[in-house]
Amino acid sequence: MDKPINKVRNKRQNFRTARGRTVSSTKWLKRHINDPYVNLAKERNYRSRSAFKLMQIDEKFKILRKASSIIDIGCAPGGWLQVARQLCKPDAQIIGVDLQEVQPLPGVTLIKGDFYDDETTQQISDLLKGKADVIVSDMAAASCGNHEADHLRNMALAEAAFDFAIPNLKPGGCFVAKVLRGGQEAEFLKTLRTYFALVKSFKPAASYEDSSEFYFVCTGFKPKL
Repeated sequence: MDKPINKVRNKRQNFRTARGRTVSSTKWLKRHINDPYVNLAKERNYRSRSAFKLMQIDEKFKILRKASSIIDIGCAPGGWLQVARQLCKPDAQIIGVDLQEVQPLPGVTLIKGDFYDDETTQQISDLLKGKADVIVSDMAAASCGNHEADHLRNMALAEAAFDFAIPNLKPGGCFVAKVLRGGQEAEFLKTLRTYFALVKSFKPAASYEDSSEFYFVCTGFKPKL
């Protein structure tokens, strides 16, 4: 039987030497090798530990199980797509979009391109022959080491994902986006609440405790005429 994904523990490991490594790289490596979700992802053949974040979001909000169509924006390396394929209905249409090449996944349509590009959005629309039940984004900008700058860059990605969702989400649909705490998320929350019946902030157990990341989980999409 699979271990409950909210109760994962790992036997603490150490490596012999930190010689030649920076303090930050040593700290990252220690956390990585002692991260139970990293090891569990390997055991269950998920492409990333972040797969468990989407599982935990779905456990809480039940956004995937009745979905007939889902779009994952910035889907590389494909961990969230694996979870979507596992939890959605067998005949659900699942589309992943990313600028990077993503290795094929059974039952998933992959598009290499910019989700903000007209050609890419048209390709998605043609595939769906309509709009999506669920649009998710786990996109994150590469950290520059400055929290305020990282916050603003990640907010820009979340807002871009939302801009994509407005014309591509079915009425009553669900939108999920990752953000970092830092101040600007409050204004984004106000905007989301004008478009969705319910907006909740949620930090999955699989998120690092010392990370400022969390997710806005938005349900009951209300398109403005």
